[in-house]
Amino acid sequence: MSSAVHIHPSVDDGIPPAAPDFSGGTLSCLCTSNPVTVEIKGQVAHNHVCGCTKCWKPAGSLFSQVAVAPRENVRVVANGDKLQPVDTSAAIVRHACRECGVHMYGRIENTAHPFYGLDFVHTERSKERGWAPPSFAAFVSSIIESGARPENMSAVRARLNEIGLPPYDCLSPPLMDAISIHIAKAKGVL
Repeated sequence: MSSAVHIHPSVDDGIPPAAPDFSGGTLSCLCTSNPVTVEIKGQVAHNHVCGCTKCWKPAGSLFSQVAVAPRENVRVVANGDKLQPVDTSAAIVRHACRECGVHMYGRIENTAHPFYGLDFVHTERSKERGWAPPSFAAFVSSIIESGARPENMSAVRARLNEIGLPPYDCLSPPLMDAISIHIAKAKGVL
């Protein structure tokens, strides 16, 4: 039965809807003392569960949950001195709390990247309710690289479909289109 497959704590028991006119909130790391706090103004976009091996996942989760917000809407407001980059050679430089390991935001510094100007955030680290819900699953096959059993992938995909998160082994079609549009414009095709 696919409902026995646990995807991520924030979607396993249902996906709450976005709140109308949601104005943002704060994200905090797992530290009980002096947590890193990041403020996000406004709503996020392209929220999804991600199976890649780069994103931070809660303990025991097959997937992370990640969304994007305009870079200018993301600001570290407390204990930023605890942040350190995870991998400075990665396209998305994730900034994690060096004490608890939670990724607080990921930033693209390459101005030619299709998603430059967007920061990647984990809204499940917020106490506020009303964030845009996840709407798809990305890089599903990649969970095998994290130790998921290949023979369980049909059940994982069935569970994702059951809870309303269409599974992709890349990004969603609109995001793949955005990448192609960006590249076509850079080449002068569009």
